[in-house]
Amino acid sequence: MSKTYCLEVSGDFACFTRPEMKVERVSYDVMTPSAARAVFEAIVWKPAIRWQITKIEVLKPIKWISVRRNEVGAVASTRHAQAAMSAGSGDLGLYVEDERQQRAGLFLRDVAYRLHAYFELRDPSFHKPHFPHLSKVLINRGEDDLLALPDNNAVKFMSMFERRASRGQCVNQPYLGCREFACAFRLIEDMATEPQPIGETKNLGWMLYDLDYSDHTDLKPRFFKAHLENGVVTVPTWESMEVRG
Repeated sequence: MSKTYCLEVSGDFACFTRPEMKVERVSYDVMTPSAARAVFEAIVWKPAIRWQITKIEVLKPIKWISVRRNEVGAVASTRHAQAAMSAGSGDLGLYVEDERQQRAGLFLRDVAYRLHAYFELRDPSFHKPHFPHLSKVLINRGEDDLLALPDNNAVKFMSMFERRASRGQCVNQPYLGCREFACAFRLIEDMATEPQPIGETKNLGWMLYDLDYSDHTDLKPRFFKAHLENGVVTVPTWESMEVRG
């Protein structure tokens, strides 16, 4: 296990979508652990490590904004594509004007969080269901290939993360729930000089923790009971009994 790092992230808008909302996008009140993990992985991600979020601090009051926007309500038909390939010609276009849908979204605005996390090195007892953050491509490569990667040591990955985070470098742009809501980030090294989180305390109910690949064929969401205590959400470990499917 590496040392615990702290990142401050901020943005104009955020949407950590509740999965129970089938049509309209409605955000959780606070950033989810999976969204926080994605921020760290945008800076450093390697098959040999996994990030574990320990707590999320809310730095600004929770504010909402309702936005109505146009979305496309269909995808290109594979059947039409196959017919066009067989015939040598055909209409493969998707006309936005015919498929446009107006949907409302309830988003967060003017947000800022402090994210605390550490990474763990995988060991030879690696078991796929315990590592939900791996893509299917990496899983299909097999355990031996992943564990045999050279120079998998904590010092190297710690140095890599500290160097990139301190310079504001990342592999891809971190975002707040949805990719259109890009965020700024900075590495915090001295907590003594940082402002305190908001003083709000409330029960957030069941919150999405992450996705589980336990059956190797389908994604299964896992949840935990989140509680905001003086602006801080404490996140249990993936193996904790608090995390349920």
